[in-house]
Amino acid sequence: MPMAAPASSTLGPVRQTYATAETFPPLARAYTQVSQVAKEMGLLRRAPIFYGAVGAALALALGGCITGFVLLGDSWFQLLIAAALGVVLTQAAFLAHEAAHRQILSSGPANVRLARVLAAGVVGISYSWWDAKHSRHHANPNRVGKDPDIAVDTISFLEEDAAQARGLRRMITRRQGWLFFPLLTLEGLNLHALGIRHLFSREPIKGRALELGLIATRFAILLVPLFLVLPVGMAFAFLGVQLAVFGVYMGASFAPNHKGMPVIAEGARLDFFSKQVRTSRNIRGGWWASALLGGLNYQVEHHLFPSMARPYLAQVRPVVRDFCRTHGVPYTETSLWRSYAIVVDYLNRVGLAARDPFACPVVSEYRRA
Repeated sequence: MPMAAPASSTLGPVRQTYATAETFPPLARAYTQVSQVAKEMGLLRRAPIFYGAVGAALALALGGCITGFVLLGDSWFQLLIAAALGVVLTQAAFLAHEAAHRQILSSGPANVRLARVLAAGVVGISYSWWDAKHSRHHANPNRVGKDPDIAVDTISFLEEDAAQARGLRRMITRRQGWLFFPLLTLEGLNLHALGIRHLFSREPIKGRALELGLIATRFAILLVPLFLVLPVGMAFAFLGVQLAVFGVYMGASFAPNHKGMPVIAEGARLDFFSKQVRTSRNIRGGWWASALLGGLNYQVEHHLFPSMARPYLAQVRPVVRDFCRTHGVPYTETSLWRSYAIVVDYLNRVGLAARDPFACPVVSEYRRA
């Protein structure tokens, strides 16, 4: 069912409340029942033909970018190649995400190797950093203090974080909903930087040397021809466009999934089915949305079955919807553009806490009177 956007407030910030076990009554054996149906339907098997076709298409697209770069030479039309490369690298990141979830190959170690090569060697981000962060998100989506995806960064996703913002971040937070998509132009650079900082940290990291080698080789293959073929200014413009497209595409693909959905209190004990379904949002559109978003449009099903191959998420969707309808569990699904409107509205409402963190709705009314 479509999720209605919250009404905009004219009373100043209203204290954010978090879902608890009392808010979401537990569903005994819910996940066991749904997963049994999915297993009987054969939806937990691999999809080698599908992923082989996706991999071949990406290799062809990457080859096209390289060919276009060579043929264009010293030309500002290279910025079109940069934009196309940003799209191709995002699609490669989707594939790395699926390999990290053990969706592609038959064995866990093989999937890990593929994910590491795609993430570090092709996309240029650290697999180990991404996997640790993303695993914590899947275990506790939208849970305060547990989900790194709602931890404060430049953007605040919780009102208490917004209220503590100072300086430049406070200025950004006040209008963070409207600034969200413009800020995503820097997200590509941020993803590279976070991964490299993680790899140079003192914590034990499996495959550290391999990832550093893959990332270094990848940047050398990208940067050396770029600065040899193009003038310096054009080369930096190429990098800027590629990183901006990559950042916006990545952020615009992951943002609709959970932002603006219920936030769970830190100490709440919820059953697996409830916390995964109630905090996730699907995007309507079928095959085109799945191709555009790398299967992330079926976010509810992906969170219930993280190792399920992309083609089968659409097939298990009716099963999950029927189960939710029967047991009175909200199943949230909306259009892509509507989801963006919800995200912007949610971030703007959270950002109100940075304007006047101690504002009382009644006092706000008297101030205007």
